[in-house]
Amino acid sequence: MTRKTVVAFGDSLTWGLNPETGERHTESDRWPTVLQDQLGAAVRVIDEGLGGRTTIFDDPTAAVDKNGARALPIVLATHQPIDVLIFMLGTNDLKPAICGAVAGTVMGLERLHKTVRTFAYHKGCGVPHLLLVSPPRFSITTSGDQPRLGRSVEESAKLADGIGGLARRLGCSFFDAAAVVRSSPVDGVHLDAANTRALGLAIASHLKSEAMLDV
Repeated sequence: MTRKTVVAFGDSLTWGLNPETGERHTESDRWPTVLQDQLGAAVRVIDEGLGGRTTIFDDPTAAVDKNGARALPIVLATHQPIDVLIFMLGTNDLKPAICGAVAGTVMGLERLHKTVRTFAYHKGCGVPHLLLVSPPRFSITTSGDQPRLGRSVEESAKLADGIGGLARRLGCSFFDAAAVVRSSPVDGVHLDAANTRALGLAIASHLKSEAMLDV
Protein backbone atom coordinates (compact mmCIF):
# COMPACT_ATOMS: atom_id res chain seq x y z
CA MET A 1 0.00 0.00 0.00
CA THR A 2 1.28 3.44 -0.94
CA ARG A 3 1.73 5.71 2.07
CA LYS A 4 -0.25 8.93 2.17
CA THR A 5 1.73 12.18 2.49
CA VAL A 6 0.85 15.13 4.72
CA VAL A 7 2.93 18.32 4.58
CA ALA A 8 2.81 20.80 7.45
CA PHE A 9 3.74 24.18 5.94
CA GLY A 10 4.13 26.76 8.68
CA ASP A 11 6.34 28.99 10.78
CA SER A 12 8.02 28.69 14.20
CA LEU A 13 4.83 27.26 15.71
CA THR A 14 5.26 24.30 13.35
CA TRP A 15 9.06 24.22 13.66
CA GLY A 16 8.60 24.09 17.42
CA LEU A 17 10.17 27.13 19.08
CA ASN A 18 10.23 26.74 22.85
CA PRO A 19 9.34 30.16 24.35
CA GLU A 20 10.85 29.25 27.70
CA THR A 21 14.34 28.40 26.40
CA GLY A 22 14.50 29.97 22.94
CA GLU A 23 15.55 26.55 21.66
CA ARG A 24 13.60 24.02 19.63
CA HIS A 25 11.17 21.66 21.33
CA THR A 26 12.33 18.06 21.42
CA GLU A 27 11.10 16.10 18.44
CA SER A 28 8.42 14.31 20.46
CA ASP A 29 6.95 17.65 21.54
CA ARG A 30 6.51 19.10 18.03
CA TRP A 31 2.98 18.92 16.67
CA PRO A 32 3.90 17.35 13.29
CA THR A 33 5.57 14.51 15.22
CA VAL A 34 2.45 14.00 17.36
CA LEU A 35 0.37 14.09 14.18
CA GLN A 36 2.59 11.37 12.69
CA ASP A 37 2.20 9.20 15.78
CA GLN A 38 -1.57 9.56 15.69
CA LEU A 39 -1.96 8.84 11.98
CA GLY A 40 0.32 5.83 12.00
CA ALA A 41 2.61 4.10 9.54
CA ALA A 42 0.20 4.44 6.61
CA VAL A 43 0.89 8.19 6.57
CA ARG A 44 4.11 10.17 6.23
CA VAL A 45 4.03 13.61 7.87
CA ILE A 46 6.62 16.08 6.60
CA ASP A 47 7.54 19.04 8.81
CA GLU A 48 8.04 22.17 6.67
CA GLY A 49 8.10 24.69 9.51
CA LEU A 50 10.39 27.73 9.25
CA GLY A 51 10.68 30.33 11.96
CA GLY A 52 9.57 33.75 10.74
CA ARG A 53 7.77 32.47 7.64
CA THR A 54 5.01 34.73 6.31
CA THR A 55 2.30 34.05 3.76
CA ILE A 56 3.46 36.41 0.99
CA PHE A 57 5.50 39.12 2.71
CA ASP A 58 9.25 39.80 2.68
CA ASP A 59 11.19 40.30 5.89
CA PRO A 60 14.23 42.46 5.07
CA THR A 61 15.73 41.77 8.52
CA ALA A 62 15.94 38.00 7.96
CA ALA A 63 19.07 36.12 6.92
CA VAL A 64 17.02 33.65 4.83
CA ASP A 65 13.95 34.07 2.64
CA LYS A 66 10.83 33.96 4.84
CA ASN A 67 8.29 34.56 2.06
CA GLY A 68 5.98 31.54 1.91
CA ALA A 69 4.83 32.35 -1.60
CA ARG A 70 8.34 31.76 -2.91
CA ALA A 71 8.97 28.65 -0.82
CA LEU A 72 5.68 26.90 -1.58
CA PRO A 73 6.36 25.88 -5.21
CA ILE A 74 9.65 24.28 -4.10
CA VAL A 75 7.85 22.37 -1.35
CA LEU A 76 5.15 21.20 -3.75
CA ALA A 77 7.72 20.00 -6.27
CA THR A 78 9.91 18.32 -3.64
CA HIS A 79 7.27 16.32 -1.79
CA GLN A 80 4.72 15.49 -4.51
CA PRO A 81 2.49 13.57 -4.55
CA ILE A 82 0.96 15.29 -1.50
CA ASP A 83 -2.38 14.11 -0.18
CA VAL A 84 -2.99 16.80 2.45
CA LEU A 85 -1.28 20.16 2.73
CA ILE A 86 -1.66 22.01 6.03
CA PHE A 87 -1.13 25.76 6.18
CA MET A 88 -0.68 27.36 9.60
CA LEU A 89 0.53 30.86 8.85
CA GLY A 90 -0.29 34.42 9.88
CA THR A 91 1.65 34.77 13.11
CA ASN A 92 4.46 36.65 11.37
CA ASP A 93 2.21 38.58 9.02
CA LEU A 94 0.91 40.28 12.18
CA LYS A 95 4.28 41.79 13.04
CA PRO A 96 3.73 45.56 12.57
CA ALA A 97 6.90 45.82 10.48
CA ILE A 98 5.65 43.08 8.10
CA CYS A 99 1.94 43.74 7.65
CA GLY A 100 0.14 43.91 10.98
CA ALA A 101 -3.35 43.04 9.79
CA VAL A 102 -5.36 39.85 9.40
CA ALA A 103 -6.57 41.12 6.01
CA GLY A 104 -3.00 40.65 4.76
CA THR A 105 -2.95 37.05 5.95
CA VAL A 106 -6.26 36.30 4.25
CA MET A 107 -4.97 37.81 1.02
CA GLY A 108 -1.73 35.85 1.38
CA LEU A 109 -3.45 32.52 2.01
CA GLU A 110 -5.68 33.05 -0.99
CA ARG A 111 -2.60 33.50 -3.15
CA LEU A 112 -1.03 30.35 -1.71
CA HIS A 113 -4.26 28.48 -2.43
CA LYS A 114 -4.07 29.61 -6.05
CA THR A 115 -0.50 28.30 -6.26
CA VAL A 116 -1.62 24.92 -4.94
CA ARG A 117 -4.51 24.75 -7.40
CA THR A 118 -2.54 25.79 -10.49
CA PHE A 119 0.86 24.18 -9.86
CA ALA A 120 2.24 21.99 -12.67
CA TYR A 121 2.28 18.69 -10.79
CA HIS A 122 4.21 15.69 -12.08
CA LYS A 123 2.30 13.02 -13.98
CA GLY A 124 0.15 11.01 -11.58
CA CYS A 125 0.37 13.60 -8.78
CA GLY A 126 -2.92 15.28 -7.96
CA VAL A 127 -3.82 18.52 -6.24
CA PRO A 128 -3.55 18.13 -2.44
CA HIS A 129 -6.47 18.57 -0.09
CA LEU A 130 -5.89 21.80 1.80
CA LEU A 131 -6.38 22.38 5.53
CA LEU A 132 -6.17 25.97 6.76
CA VAL A 133 -5.29 26.19 10.45
CA SER A 134 -5.84 29.51 12.18
CA PRO A 135 -2.94 30.13 14.60
CA PRO A 136 -3.55 30.54 18.34
CA ARG A 137 -4.34 34.01 19.61
CA PHE A 138 -1.58 36.08 21.12
CA SER A 139 -1.58 37.00 24.82
CA ILE A 140 -0.16 39.63 27.12
CA THR A 141 3.07 38.37 28.69
CA THR A 142 3.61 37.68 32.37
CA SER A 143 5.56 40.93 32.57
CA GLY A 144 2.54 42.84 31.25
CA ASP A 145 4.09 43.52 27.86
CA GLN A 146 2.51 43.18 24.43
CA PRO A 147 3.27 39.95 22.53
CA ARG A 148 6.74 39.57 21.05
CA LEU A 149 7.81 42.15 18.45
CA GLY A 150 4.77 44.38 18.99
CA ARG A 151 2.11 42.05 17.70
CA SER A 152 -1.49 42.92 18.59
CA VAL A 153 -3.61 40.66 20.79
CA GLU A 154 -6.75 42.25 19.36
CA GLU A 155 -5.71 41.64 15.75
CA SER A 156 -4.84 38.01 16.47
CA ALA A 157 -8.38 37.49 17.78
CA LYS A 158 -9.60 38.14 14.22
CA LEU A 159 -7.55 35.31 12.70
CA ALA A 160 -10.15 32.59 13.11
CA ASP A 161 -12.96 34.59 11.50
CA GLY A 162 -10.75 35.79 8.67
CA ILE A 163 -9.15 32.45 7.83
CA GLY A 164 -12.35 30.51 8.50
CA GLY A 165 -14.26 32.76 6.13
CA LEU A 166 -11.63 32.27 3.45
CA ALA A 167 -11.74 28.49 3.89
CA ARG A 168 -15.51 28.48 3.40
CA ARG A 169 -15.21 30.64 0.30
CA LEU A 170 -12.50 28.45 -1.21
CA GLY A 171 -14.05 25.15 -0.17
CA CYS A 172 -11.10 24.18 2.04
CA SER A 173 -11.09 22.43 5.39
CA PHE A 174 -10.56 24.70 8.41
CA PHE A 175 -9.41 24.28 12.00
CA ASP A 176 -9.10 26.95 14.69
CA ALA A 177 -6.04 26.25 16.85
CA ALA A 178 -7.27 28.77 19.42
CA ALA A 179 -10.08 26.36 20.26
CA VAL A 180 -7.61 23.91 21.80
CA VAL A 181 -4.34 25.72 22.64
CA ARG A 182 -3.14 28.92 24.31
CA SER A 183 0.01 30.89 23.61
CA SER A 184 2.66 30.98 26.31
CA PRO A 185 2.69 34.03 28.60
CA VAL A 186 6.48 33.98 28.32
CA ASP A 187 6.37 35.76 24.95
CA GLY A 188 2.65 35.85 24.17
CA VAL A 189 3.09 34.11 20.82
CA HIS A 190 4.62 30.64 20.93
CA LEU A 191 3.43 27.37 22.43
CA ASP A 192 4.85 25.42 25.35
CA ALA A 193 5.40 21.69 24.98
CA ALA A 194 2.00 20.67 26.34
CA ASN A 195 0.11 22.99 24.03
CA THR A 196 2.21 21.99 21.03
CA ARG A 197 1.42 18.33 21.64
CA ALA A 198 -2.25 19.15 22.14
CA LEU A 199 -2.31 20.85 18.75
CA GLY A 200 -0.96 17.73 17.06
CA LEU A 201 -3.64 15.61 18.71
CA ALA A 202 -6.39 18.03 17.69
CA ILE A 203 -5.27 18.25 14.06
CA ALA A 204 -5.07 14.46 13.85
CA SER A 205 -8.62 14.20 15.16
CA HIS A 206 -9.79 16.81 12.65
CA LEU A 207 -8.19 15.00 9.70
CA LYS A 208 -9.79 11.73 10.76
CA SER A 209 -13.20 13.28 11.33
CA GLU A 210 -13.18 14.84 7.87
CA ALA A 211 -11.82 11.66 6.26
CA MET A 212 -9.18 13.70 4.45
CA LEU A 213 -6.76 10.76 4.20
CA ASP A 214 -9.04 7.73 3.93
CA VAL A 215 -6.69 5.49 5.92
